[in-house]
Amino acid sequence: MSEYLLHLTKDKKLKKLVEHHGAFSLKKRTNIPIYLCASIMSQQLSTKVADVIYQRFLNLYEGKEPTPEQILDTSTETLRSIGLSNAKVSYVHNVARFAVEQGMEDKKLHAMTNEEVIAYLTTIKGVGRWTVEMLLMFALGREDVFAIDDLGIQNAMIGIYKLDRTEKKAFREALLRISKKWSPYRTYACMHLWRWKDNNPIEKKK
Repeated sequence: MSEYLLHLTKDKKLKKLVEHHGAFSLKKRTNIPIYLCASIMSQQLSTKVADVIYQRFLNLYEGKEPTPEQILDTSTETLRSIGLSNAKVSYVHNVARFAVEQGMEDKKLHAMTNEEVIAYLTTIKGVGRWTVEMLLMFALGREDVFAIDDLGIQNAMIGIYKLDRTEKKAFREALLRISKKWSPYRTYACMHLWRWKDNNPIEKKK
């Protein structure tokens, strides 16, 4: 049994999930700007629709992942034509511009702590904390991220730990208290909770 599985099974309520699901693995990706653009495109869409739009996006560049410079050179009208809203077009351009001007190389981000990455990337208009937490998990391969604001995580913990979300402050404190014992493997705990709710976030296949 892997080290993370052994650690998480110390939580008796999580142990059943861990033993049932087995081990998960995390990948590290190199094209961070494209991952972030794909995350923005997929927001509030079903996985199926998001995949269609992302494929249309790639088709604009002969099926290949574009550079941030290529995205910036793509007009608003062209990006709107693949099914993106005006807001999402603006946010995608914001990500590409940030990558060109400030830098978003994986080596640069790997040198930062989780909170440093969140602080750095949430300065981009259209990129929120949850989006960066997903990037930390599924693009940078960080093992100790707890997505406290994720509805799937919250619902799973309400079901498993019999929590009450009536009082927001007390609810968040309970979530943090429980999750603290999963550290340094909170990302894997989140993955087991998503699987329990069958409510996985889109793990970018791009």
